[in-house]
Amino acid sequence: MNSKTLMYILKRILLAILTVWVVITVTFFVTRIIPGGPFLSEKAVSPAVTAALEAKYGMDKPVFDQYITYLKDILHLDFGPSLTQRGRDVSDVITDGLAVSAKLGVIAAASAAVVGIVLGSIAALRRNKIIDKIIMVITTAFVSMPSFIMGSLLLTLFAVKLAILPANGTTTSGLILPVVTLALYPAAYITRLTRSSMLDVLGQDYIRTARAKGVAGYRIIFGHALKNSLIPVLTYLGPMLAYIVTGSLVVEKIFAVPGIGRDFVNSITNRDYPLVMGTTIVLATLIVVMNLITDILYKVVDPRINLE
Repeated sequence: MNSKTLMYILKRILLAILTVWVVITVTFFVTRIIPGGPFLSEKAVSPAVTAALEAKYGMDKPVFDQYITYLKDILHLDFGPSLTQRGRDVSDVITDGLAVSAKLGVIAAASAAVVGIVLGSIAALRRNKIIDKIIMVITTAFVSMPSFIMGSLLLTLFAVKLAILPANGTTTSGLILPVVTLALYPAAYITRLTRSSMLDVLGQDYIRTARAKGVAGYRIIFGHALKNSLIPVLTYLGPMLAYIVTGSLVVEKIFAVPGIGRDFVNSITNRDYPLVMGTTIVLATLIVVMNLITDILYKVVDPRINLE
């Protein structure tokens, strides 16, 4: 690894830290500006009790002082206690939810990548054939359909009508429908992306030269065309994984999956400021880190790429 690559990685890390800090700052002050509070949903809470609760959690101090205190706590990875899930720290809630969401996201992302690359390659190698047209029609439909609609359709069909899969995502078999729901859109997108990229690579001069030299077809496809056509796919894979984990909020609600998405939605509804902040920081950091890893992988796949 040369000095230019190290400098690039260092700059990206500094930019990532700055991005996360901006997310923390904006989210912190926005949650304080929104009308309402975490204790207003309590039944028959008197002003004295509300004041005592605010003093207990340090919410009676000026907002800027709360912000500085929170930044100091974050440096020690202390997200504070949850205001609505009494007796639990935010870090524990996030750890439990993220374990489920990560498993769900990794399985969905891996499935989407494998299916998308295979179908995209088949469509490119059979361009304008019947199989290519069928793949393009199906992927267009999946790309156009929002995940909450697809999830509702799968839930109605397989869990209600056919009753062959559970509707609750708390069991292993219950994760099948959420995984399929989350994987369909990225799989369709990767299929179209792989097809377009491979068609472009197959038209390059070095591919024609290899064919003219009598190189075997499978070596051209797997040794040159597929490898070089995966660069745009890698551009999408990193953010896709982060998107699946962070964008599964509605899907986790539909299938009752006890993941971080469900906790995030509940924390917003209940004005649980520490949990809102903690989940936002974790999800934002995940997206930033995946983008950084994706950029570095460019160099691994294609050494000709200069990182600047």
